[in-house]
Amino acid sequence: MIALVPAAGAGSRMQSDCPKQYLQLHGQPLIAHTLRALAREPRIATMVVVISPDDGYWAAYDWSEWQGRLQVLRCGGATRAESVLNGLNALTAECDDATWVLVHDAARPCLPREALARLIDAVANDTQGGLLAVPVADTLKRADAAGRVAATEARAGLWQAQTPQMFPYGLLKRALFEAGRDVTDEASAIEKLGLSPLLVESDSRNLKVTRPRDLQLAGLILEHLND
Repeated sequence: MIALVPAAGAGSRMQSDCPKQYLQLHGQPLIAHTLRALAREPRIATMVVVISPDDGYWAAYDWSEWQGRLQVLRCGGATRAESVLNGLNALTAECDDATWVLVHDAARPCLPREALARLIDAVANDTQGGLLAVPVADTLKRADAAGRVAATEARAGLWQAQTPQMFPYGLLKRALFEAGRDVTDEASAIEKLGLSPLLVESDSRNLKVTRPRDLQLAGLILEHLND
């Protein structure tokens, strides 16, 4: 089983010149916490990080904690989907079609150990794959062009997608190739093939760091995540 972490983005919403995967959190780059969360799962044999070809940050850090288990590929693309597909193409010699691939956001450092294990347990015998997600709890409003409420959307049956998202290598590679570069997550590409990935319940601790305040919240969560 391989964990693939696309990390070629700039993170423009963080209002920082530094790509968000390298922002400091408890004295380490954000992505280090993400890798540590994945590494706690013994069924993940290799963690593959896909960075931009001109990434000037990666080499500045010590990654020896995961020596022998971590691989970096400088083949990141302009979009998440492109980076994941480029990474999959680079792993052709190491994977067969049935190899499980977990794709996880570089900026999602608070992945609970039990949620990751639950995903793997639930999806391991499901040929269509699956993903962590949480049922939508809040009332949803659709905005108009002026930023006013245009409608209230029914939330019954709606889930907020998270990562990791777990699919067989061959299926995921084909889905991303056919879907193009603009799908926002792997499950969307799988859905375009007419398949229905399994939703595995996660929780709100597995947040994605997107804006400056998220970094503070992630720090608080990490302090107690595996108590």
